[in-house]
Amino acid sequence: MRIDTLWCMTIFTMKKPVLIFSFLLLFHLVYAQTTEICLSCEQLKNLQLPDVTVIKAEARTSDSTLNITVPFCHVLGRISKEINFELLLPIHWNGRFLMSGGGGFVGSIQNNLRHYVNQGYATAGTDTGHKGEGTSAEWALNNMERQLNFGRLAIHRTAVVSKSIVTSAYCTAASYSYFLGCSRGGGQAMVEAQYYPEDFDGIVAGAPAFSWPAIGAKFLSACQMLYKDGKPIVTNDHLKLVQEHILKQCDRADGVVDKIINDPRACSIDLSKIPVCPNGQGAANCLTKDQLDFFKSIYQPLSIDGNEIYPGFPVGLEAEPGSWDVWITGPNPNIRNGVSLHYLFGTNMYKYLVFNDPTWDYKDYDFKTYTDDTMYAASYLDATQTDYNAFKAADRRMIIYHGWNDPALSAYSTIQHYEAAQKKDSNLSSHIRLFLLPGVLHCGGGPGPDRVDWVQQIQLWVEKGIAPEKIVLSKFENGKPLMTRPVYPYPLMTIYTGKGDVNQEQNFKPLKN
Repeated sequence: MRIDTLWCMTIFTMKKPVLIFSFLLLFHLVYAQTTEICLSCEQLKNLQLPDVTVIKAEARTSDSTLNITVPFCHVLGRISKEINFELLLPIHWNGRFLMSGGGGFVGSIQNNLRHYVNQGYATAGTDTGHKGEGTSAEWALNNMERQLNFGRLAIHRTAVVSKSIVTSAYCTAASYSYFLGCSRGGGQAMVEAQYYPEDFDGIVAGAPAFSWPAIGAKFLSACQMLYKDGKPIVTNDHLKLVQEHILKQCDRADGVVDKIINDPRACSIDLSKIPVCPNGQGAANCLTKDQLDFFKSIYQPLSIDGNEIYPGFPVGLEAEPGSWDVWITGPNPNIRNGVSLHYLFGTNMYKYLVFNDPTWDYKDYDFKTYTDDTMYAASYLDATQTDYNAFKAADRRMIIYHGWNDPALSAYSTIQHYEAAQKKDSNLSSHIRLFLLPGVLHCGGGPGPDRVDWVQQIQLWVEKGIAPEKIVLSKFENGKPLMTRPVYPYPLMTIYTGKGDVNQEQNFKPLKN
């Protein structure tokens, strides 16, 4: 049975008009019109595009490794010397182009949107111009072309080339183009919005890494305090101790005791109440002065000569698996050398993108020359411009989201950026909206609900003018739904009404901070 037939059967067995409307609208957006591919895959190999090589164009009926169940054309290509990209073209196309961002230092073709080919979308991804592990930047050493491709050019060039191939393949241009990415992909999304607003009609930027040298400085300053004699001074027992202390003070603030702090700013933490180890001897149930200073440094901004470089991290979920144990403190057996991801990203960033010196040692760096040291790297890595007038003039839309308890990138940094943009445009929410996800870690995970179809959300806003006034997130465990919660556009926060099942979104309401 065709999927559109199943959708229609589902719609007409529903009783609630709102659900019927939502399903009909989504059906119209995805399935109402399709265009068949007009060039064979074999013909796509012969396309003549400037500075582009089509390496492979192969017809497939499906591909389980790519999670694609419909006939499509698999295109692999190269732009210039080494920007490799993948383009997936469904035989029956819905007229839309999706491009996926990459994570970390990328280094391989990444496309988290491949499964959308099953719904008729053409999708693309790129390695951003180099090969390597996602936690290593060795490829960048003294290579300006690779640095610029990674920081500023590869996503834009891949978008332009991919859309050109799409036009050739279907004998018509895409009606709408979208970009979605998280972490480095979220930073790529902001590069597109700030520097190439004509590329995409709609953009979703998740947990965006958009101020690279500042992020690295925050990482390294913490690592200088964390690692003594090559080993971290903080253990998982200490993380549990601090998290328990914080939850006792903050968990009830939103009306529900569930390890989810809806707005960490609403709770003032007094770390001095945590037991101090006698005689400076470390133990699992207390903190030494050095350990306490380390925790404080994570929650506090990094400032140089009185100027804030990067904000602190929100409190909460320090001991959640996949949180601080992976990103901030380590040691993690699944990570190279057992160190934290902050260490890997911070040291690699400064060795290969800032100083171009693989022997550079972070231990004694005092940050006094930070501005001069990072000026070049920031010029092509950062997406910190807060003037979105060109994006607005192009009639584009962007959704930014960030997990409140992201241990990789501070949600406060994204808030600061959004508030700075609001100062330049009091009507910023007409085209850009920010959503903060309580209890969610980096790009997902944690006790908070983290699942939503961001493609649908941005598509409704762009194509139907339905701005996201409320986004309902879901939490699943072993494929089964556990809870739903709403999030509202910043600065609105979410609070329990005091009545009803705390696992049902209708029992929560917006609260203006």
